Amino acid sequence: MTTEIVHLMKLSAGTESVETLTRWQASARAKGPDGLPRHVTRMWPKKEAQILAGGSIYWVIKGFIQCRQKILRLDEATREDGIRRCALVLDPELVRVAPAPRRPFQGWRYLDPADAPGDLSPARADDDDLPPELAGALAEIGVL
Repeated sequence: MTTEIVHLMKLSAGTESVETLTRWQASARAKGPDGLPRHVTRMWPKKEAQILAGGSIYWVIKGFIQCRQKILRLDEATREDGIRRCALVLDPELVRVAPAPRRPFQGWRYLDPADAPGDLSPARADDDDLPPELAGALAEIGVL
């Protein structure tokens, strides 16, 4: 029996671009003791097995899903308040995806693989950045 894959989707609050997210995750504050970037969240995903079967976190930046990262594992994290939290341990590689518009939401959401935007080809990953609104409009009509 194969486990179905599920992804997560999360707003990257205060992030201006994929590059600023990359810079943040390269900082010591964003890394765990193993040197891998992580995102700590209050809620532990109930679909842990499906996420760890190959799921990614899709980052919403400026109203558009713009990139994703493979989720390597979920670690328990306890902050100063003593409350147990979930640290999403991430692959350091940010993979650009076809921009897809998303309305603001709080926390994270599950994302079905059928609804996840496709990765940009390696040849396109280094293209000059288009404004997210224009890239999203072009993706909607199939140009990107």
